[in-house]
Amino acid sequence: MIYALDTNTISYYLRDEGRVNEHFQREIKENDNIYAISYFCAYEIQRWLNYKPTRITRLYATQFDILFQNVCELADMPAPIWGKAVDIHIALQSKGKLIGDADILIASYCLVNDYTLVTRNINDFERIDGLKFVNWY
Repeated sequence: MIYALDTNTISYYLRDEGRVNEHFQREIKENDNIYAISYFCAYEIQRWLNYKPTRITRLYATQFDILFQNVCELADMPAPIWGKAVDIHIALQSKGKLIGDADILIASYCLVNDYTLVTRNINDFERIDGLKFVNWY
């Protein structure tokens, strides 16, 4: 199975909050899963880490680099993903249940690639038809 890590999952992993690290370590040891991070999530994490650098965010940046290099694939976001994002936006807007653009792009990335999203943001992502997701919290 291929899991795409949502920005909030990566954030919780780096801060060692919730049960993300426990799930992640168990999944790595017990299964042959592949973990992916979209460029969009990488952008959001880098933005967060570099906004006001501190000793702790520099530590998180190091952990993120290790996660990137050793565990996850950085996956491209080709044109079909952007088209799917437009479709999702229109569908949600027509239902009056619009979510943020970042979440729409992450969902479209997962749908186009048939990835399962690992997220804590269940309320927003459950609005998207056909999206597979799990909650590691």
